[in-house]
Amino acid sequence: MSTMTFEELASKIKKIDFCMLSSNDGAGKISSRPMSNNRDVDYDGDFWFFSHAGTRKVAEISNVEDVLLTFTEAPSLFGTPGMFITVQGKATIIQDRAAFEEHWISGLERWFPQGVLTSDLVVIRIVSSSLHYWDGEENGEVAVSRHM
Repeated sequence: MSTMTFEELASKIKKIDFCMLSSNDGAGKISSRPMSNNRDVDYDGDFWFFSHAGTRKVAEISNVEDVLLTFTEAPSLFGTPGMFITVQGKATIIQDRAAFEEHWISGLERWFPQGVLTSDLVVIRIVSSSLHYWDGEENGEVAVSRHM
């Protein structure tokens, strides 16, 4: 039984910048790649990632919307393992400048030098359905309830 709420897990995830985003090519091949969530984690279960439109992950998500995010919290200074979190969800590709501006943060220029005006910019929105976590002896699943 889970003792954590989604809000508690979201607060922990917000502190972990990079995760692995796994997508499916539709033919049985699963691909994973590191992505920065820019600490943009909504408390309603949405995750946001910037990308270039021509990438394999965008093509895969366009065909199969089911994705998995994997977050790993660093071990503590006392030697205990960190927390492990997986997020199951559905991804959509958004090509809307208003969405770009809403989720843009300083530092993204490293990958997108023209900022929100980058010609092939997209944002990947992942709407989570459930989260699993492992934190020492404690583990559980948290379903995401929509507050819409």
